[in-house]
Amino acid sequence: MRILDSSSPGRLDRRRRLLSDVLLWAVVAAPVGYAGFSPPYAPYAVPLVVGKLVVLGAAVVASRRQPLLAPVLVVLGSVVDGNFAFAIPVFSYLAGRRTASVGPAAGVFVLIVGGGTALNLGLLGTGAATWFLLASVLLFAAVFPWLVGRYRRQQQELADAGRRHVEASTREQRGAAERIRLRERARIAGEMHDSLGHDLSLIALRAAALEVAADLDDRHRAAAGELRASVSAATERLHEIIGVLREEGGASVRPSGETVAELVEGAREAGMAVRMEASPAAAELPAMTGHAAHRIVREALTNAARYAPGAPVEVSVTRAGDRVEVAVVNDAPPTGPLPAPPSQGSGLLALAERVRLAGGTLRAGPRTDGGFAVRAALPATGPVETAAGTGLAAPSDAVVEPDPSERPVDAERRLHDARRRVRRSLLVALVAPVGFALVLSLVYYPVATAGTVLDRATFDQMRLGTARSELAGLPRRPLERPTTADRDGCEYYTDGNFPLAQPTWRLCFTDGRLASKEWIAQ
Repeated sequence: MRILDSSSPGRLDRRRRLLSDVLLWAVVAAPVGYAGFSPPYAPYAVPLVVGKLVVLGAAVVASRRQPLLAPVLVVLGSVVDGNFAFAIPVFSYLAGRRTASVGPAAGVFVLIVGGGTALNLGLLGTGAATWFLLASVLLFAAVFPWLVGRYRRQQQELADAGRRHVEASTREQRGAAERIRLRERARIAGEMHDSLGHDLSLIALRAAALEVAADLDDRHRAAAGELRASVSAATERLHEIIGVLREEGGASVRPSGETVAELVEGAREAGMAVRMEASPAAAELPAMTGHAAHRIVREALTNAARYAPGAPVEVSVTRAGDRVEVAVVNDAPPTGPLPAPPSQGSGLLALAERVRLAGGTLRAGPRTDGGFAVRAALPATGPVETAAGTGLAAPSDAVVEPDPSERPVDAERRLHDARRRVRRSLLVALVAPVGFALVLSLVYYPVATAGTVLDRATFDQMRLGTARSELAGLPRRPLERPTTADRDGCEYYTDGNFPLAQPTWRLCFTDGRLASKEWIAQ
């Protein structure tokens, strides 16, 4: 039985989140609790304070799963207790950090503004100045912290995008190194198979010819047989090693500058009876076709030397139109094949793949007379550029694109987009509050100043003792009385100062006549 460690990462993360939520609740609840438990105590003060603290706890819980619900709860709470206003910027910032999209947040803020306007101007009957003050509080206590939180969120996304870009680039570099390593393994395997395997077969052929020589004594004949058997075993071990190194479809490299005629001449020098027929038109072949033809002849001669020693071999390379025909045909071995491990057929399979990649076709198999024939048809003008155009499968050693989510170009694009979003969020966080404040002022100012502006010239012309109805230029309505004013019978007007339209002039009347006028210091 496995004992779970209480300090496991998941449990530690839960405890850390719980502790942070408790601390957050303590911070936002402090102003509300202090004001509620301070004397004088109103009726039902304790249940009311407990209810407020429960609302704040619900806001803390909602800030995890429904981040936009938390600001709504504290804004509603501020209708009952103004100390909830201290929690508005906190939960607005968390909403910006924890909300991915902009649309829901914009909808919530529009709902709060619309509902607050209807509540204050419609139901509660508060004045335009109070509405402007509450709207400003909402702007700087809710919208601006939300923009800052969103900026911080996108900064984190930028850091994550940078990390993913580095990881994708590292994976791409490792993949490139791995592909280079595999291609080198395939190249080594091809060279060993094409060059060393061919040479070993020729050595075995020469040893076999020495073994059947008539003028050789028995001791040397036995040594030649042992040499032939050792070379045959070495060839088989080479085949096994190549099986480890070879990459399916890997490219092989022929000896630099060696032609098919030189290859056939080397086989003759080793003792093979080879006759070659080549048309002059086949002398100049495309690189891919020339490599394939060289590979076909080499593989066929190696197999003939190994499995049909002493049999005559005919090699022909002819060109007809846009096709090159390559054929290597050997007769049945006069004394039977040499003792050797059974063939695995991997050489012909690799040869067929090479011909396919060159755009040709290969046919290989035994003849009715006991011999063996290898025939290939290759394009004389080079293979088609894309495998899709010929119906061929893509080469197995072609580079396979990784998953699009892991490509460095996609990671680079994500990083670029993240940087652009961060720059845009920073610009919005700095400019949007100023713009919103300007729009808010432009909305508030006409409403607050309509019919309340008294210019200085008109004020100076007013004479004390004049009946109110006879005062020329008196605005049609006064401003709301300032909360600090304690004089009855006084009216307040503004000179139109922007954007608050605060009271500038005070006119006091007694029995309907102007008793005093004065300028109010701002």
